[in-house]
Amino acid sequence: MKSKLSILVVIALLLNVGFLFAQEATEVVPETAAATSSGVNLIEIYSTSGFFAHLILINLLIGLALAIIRYIQLYVREKIDAEKFFFKLKNFVKNDQIDEATKIADQFKGTTMGFIFWSGLAVFKDVRKSGKKGEEARIAVQNAFDEAVLQKVHKLDGGLFWFDTLAQISTYLGLLGTIFGLIQAFNSLRFLTGVAAQNALTEGIYMAIGTTALGLIGAIPLTLIKGGLFTRAQNLISDIDEYSVKLVNHINNQIKE
Repeated sequence: MKSKLSILVVIALLLNVGFLFAQEATEVVPETAAATSSGVNLIEIYSTSGFFAHLILINLLIGLALAIIRYIQLYVREKIDAEKFFFKLKNFVKNDQIDEATKIADQFKGTTMGFIFWSGLAVFKDVRKSGKKGEEARIAVQNAFDEAVLQKVHKLDGGLFWFDTLAQISTYLGLLGTIFGLIQAFNSLRFLTGVAAQNALTEGIYMAIGTTALGLIGAIPLTLIKGGLFTRAQNLISDIDEYSVKLVNHINNQIKE
């Protein structure tokens, strides 16, 4: 639950900041306001960081869009009380009510665990009708569970590496912008003099420092979001592993020799 709330808060805050940047990026900060302002002004940093600031923002928004998609998948579509679900099916299996157990699992087939349990129970139901017994029946049920696991489980944590990639891209764009800002600053000393040189030098330093900051601002939340989503995926996989084994054991107890 804490990971869930943290991801929502980070996404909401960053979306607000991203849209604010997009609206204010082209506006010029008044000199009087800049002179009287105190602290760090993210909009001013963005507006003075040049072309790389736009790339960093686009990279961040792509990451946030991906985070929303993965959040819906892992927290909304996979919302299921694994323990209660297992015990409900276990009681039906124990009472030899396989049809009822299969119907219950079918209602949760949209989740990974529900699909796996439904697949195993459906095969067990067919095995009973075919008259298979003993080891042959157990192997058929086990293969059904294994096949369903291989088909679905990898999708839970698959693709989360993109958050690491986007975080690295954000950092690299920040460093690249820093280099270009320093080049601009040094060029001002070579080709300009007086006030023009000072202004160009200031702009170059602003770009160098600003893009570094923006790169980190983009990378840190993406890394945190990836951590929360990965934790959720691992918890789901652990529940599937645990309760799949337990349900298979209960089904095997119902198979006659």
